[in-house]
Amino acid sequence: MDAQRMPWDELISWSQDHNLLAKRLYVVISEPTNGIGPVLENLEPHVAYQTKLENDGVMFAAGPVADDAEQEWPGGGFFIYRAQTRADAVKLADGDPMHIAGARRFVVHPWLLNEGTFSVRLFYSGGRPEII
Repeated sequence: MDAQRMPWDELISWSQDHNLLAKRLYVVISEPTNGIGPVLENLEPHVAYQTKLENDGVMFAAGPVADDAEQEWPGGGFFIYRAQTRADAVKLADGDPMHIAGARRFVVHPWLLNEGTFSVRLFYSGGRPEII
């Protein structure tokens, strides 16, 4: 059987050739190592670190991940970094107090943002519409 492959660089080129965004980012999946207790103990310094990355323009998006039943937060999170390389993204994740303390472990995946939308609405008055 002939196994097909798609080299990453070829996919990036294909995306660019097809007028897709082809924005290279890095996804960090962060999971508890020993339940939620250690996660809660490190939550404030973790959020401060994430906020610093946001203010520095590194953090594209981040937030907690619920259980499949959407009833509890088991303590995991998902982050997307703007980094030059995967090694840079790993270094950023290594610097997270949650990971330094061993409350969570993480994996980093290169990600290509190709499709989607983003829009901004700015209201100058208090008459904002209700967000659903």
